[in-house]
Amino acid sequence: MLSGLMLVVAALGLIIFLSWLRENSQENEALKARIAESEAAIRQLKGEGEKVQQQLTPDQRAVLSASHKLVANKTFGWSRLFADLESVLPGSVSASRIVVQNIYTDADRVKAEVELGVLSRDYTSVIAMIRNMENSGHFKAELRGQDFQQTDRTSYTEYTLLLIYSPTNLVIPATTLDVAQSIEGGER
Repeated sequence: MLSGLMLVVAALGLIIFLSWLRENSQENEALKARIAESEAAIRQLKGEGEKVQQQLTPDQRAVLSASHKLVANKTFGWSRLFADLESVLPGSVSASRIVVQNIYTDADRVKAEVELGVLSRDYTSVIAMIRNMENSGHFKAELRGQDFQQTDRTSYTEYTLLLIYSPTNLVIPATTLDVAQSIEGGER
């Protein structure tokens, strides 16, 4: 009797599992069809966008590219950059120069190339700062140069770094920058 009951419960469990599996399979197929439709629509829109791009004069392309860069610059978090820099600079290192060279997107994330000049008397503090930058998750730092300076009263070194700054939670829609990048001849 008990084995018969277990057999009935197992059969019911198998039927429920197969029903659930069939339902998931049907849902998966429906989602695949929606994805295929969306990809086709995206290809069509990109094709139309390329046709419009080809009709633009070189001056219009330059204006369009400049306007997209302005949008990227406007959405860039300048105060966030300064706050993130301040959080990784040790007390014995001070910033002497900050130059944002380029703002671009990488996988829908806004990033900036920054040339940073810092002053310090102590090389180990600069190395600690670079380590802090790397550990913060916001910066990839590369030491590019150093220039020893000496005055009558003190001596210090100015270090030049190239930073790739990647603020958190700052995303720009790909469509805006795709146009600017295709105008400039490729992605970064």
